[in-house]
Amino acid sequence: MQFFDIQKSGELGYSNRFSWRGDSALTDGSQAKLDLSKGMYDAGDLMKFGFPMAFTATILSWAILEYGDQMAMVNQLDPAQDSLKWITDYLINAHPEENVLYVQVGDPEIDHGCWERPEVMSENRPLTQINKSSPGTEVAAETAAALASASLVFKSDFRYSSTLLRHAKELFTFADKYRGSYSETIPEVATYYKSTGYGDELLWAASWLYHATGDKSYLQYVTGKNGEVFAQWGSPAWFSWDNKLAGTQVLLSRLTFFGNKDTTNLGLQNYRKTAEAVMCSLIPDSPMATESRTDSGLIWVSEWNALQHPVASAFLASLYSDYMLSSGTAKLSCNGYSYKPSDLRTFAKSQADYVLGNNPMKMSFLVGYGENYPQYVHHRGASIPADAKTGCKDGWTWLERKEPNPNVATGALVGGPFLNETFVDDRNNSMQAEPTTYNSAVIVGLLSGLVTTSSAVQSFT
Repeated sequence: MQFFDIQKSGELGYSNRFSWRGDSALTDGSQAKLDLSKGMYDAGDLMKFGFPMAFTATILSWAILEYGDQMAMVNQLDPAQDSLKWITDYLINAHPEENVLYVQVGDPEIDHGCWERPEVMSENRPLTQINKSSPGTEVAAETAAALASASLVFKSDFRYSSTLLRHAKELFTFADKYRGSYSETIPEVATYYKSTGYGDELLWAASWLYHATGDKSYLQYVTGKNGEVFAQWGSPAWFSWDNKLAGTQVLLSRLTFFGNKDTTNLGLQNYRKTAEAVMCSLIPDSPMATESRTDSGLIWVSEWNALQHPVASAFLASLYSDYMLSSGTAKLSCNGYSYKPSDLRTFAKSQADYVLGNNPMKMSFLVGYGENYPQYVHHRGASIPADAKTGCKDGWTWLERKEPNPNVATGALVGGPFLNETFVDDRNNSMQAEPTTYNSAVIVGLLSGLVTTSSAVQSFT
C-alpha cells in the first residue's frame, strides 16, 4: 500500500510518511484554471496518464468493496481509502464539463528527457483533453468505472458519493455517445498507453454503474446488443489496464452467484461462462490450462511489466473462489473435469508466493519485502537523494550510478522476470525494474484476498 504514498502528487502535508518525498506539481492544471495537483505519477516517471490512473482507482475500489474487512484486520483500510480518494479527487477536477475530460498532465517527451525529483520539477506541464470533437471512449469509460465504484466505497459520505456518481454517469454518457479511441484521436498518447479498443471499457463502466445504481438500463446495456458486439463471450482474455473483459466477466458473474437469481438472463450467463473459461485456463492441471507460464508456474504473457498479468489473474481467481464458497457452489467444470474453490485459491496463492520470493531467482519483486529485493528500481524519486541539488539534465548522473538507490520505493511491484526466469536488477532496465501504480492496485487486491479465507459480501450496497 505504501507505494501509493510514494506516487502521490500535490500537497502531501501530514500524510507524508517518506522523508524523501515532498510537495510537487502544485500548479498542475493552472493553465486551464483547474486544480490537477493531486493524482499519482504513473511509474518511475512524473507523468499523469489518466487511463491507467483511472484503472488503478477502479481496482482499488473493487479490492476495498470485496476485502475491506480484511484490509481493516491489518490496519490498511484507511490508507487504501485515502489513496483512492487522492485519485478520485483528481479525476473529479479533471472533468470540468459534461463532455470534457483532461486525460494527461505533462508531455512525455519533455518528462522523459529529464531525470529529476518531482519536488524540483519546473518544466512545462501541458494538459491533454478529450471532448466531443476529440473523443476518447476508453479513458472516459474507465474514469466512469473508477468514480462509480468509488461512489460505493464512500457511500457513508453522501455528498462525496453523490458527486462521484454524477460524474460517473456523465462520463459514461459522454464515452458512449461520442465514440472514438483516444489513442487514435490523440496519436501521441499511443506511445505509452495505446488502447486496443474501447468496447471492454464501455461494458466495464456500465457494469460498475449497475452495481452503484441498481438501474436496470445499465444491466440491459451489457447483456443486450453491446454485449453481443463487445463482450467476446466464450473467448478468455488477460485482465490488464488495457483489457477489462475478464474483470467485467467476474464482476457480472457476481450477480449470478448472489442476488440476481434470474438464471434466464442469457447475457449474464454468457459472462459467467466466459469467466469460468478464464478460471479453467488458470488452474495448472485443468485440461483448458493456458501454456502462457514460466517453468515454475508463473503466468507469463508479456516481456514488459510481466507481473501485471499473473497478479491481476490471481486477484480474479481469489474473487471467483470466494464467490463460489460463499454461494455454496462446490464445483467448477472444465471440459468434464471438476475443480473446487480451493484449487483457484491455491493458484492465486502460488502467484503471490512467486512474487514474494518463492521463485528460481529467490528474489522478492515487492520492493522492501524479504531479504532480497530489487535495489536499482527504475524510479526517479527513489534514485536521487532528497538533498541533491540536481535538476532535469544534470540529474542523469543518478540514473547511471553504480550504487543502489538511496531511497527504498517501499511497496513497489517491479516489472518482473523474463520467460526464462531471469531478472536484471539495473536502473536502466525499465522493462523489468520499473514499478507502476496500477501494479500496486492489483497486488493490493490479491494480498487483501489472501489475508484470510473470507465469505464474499452479498452486495456492495
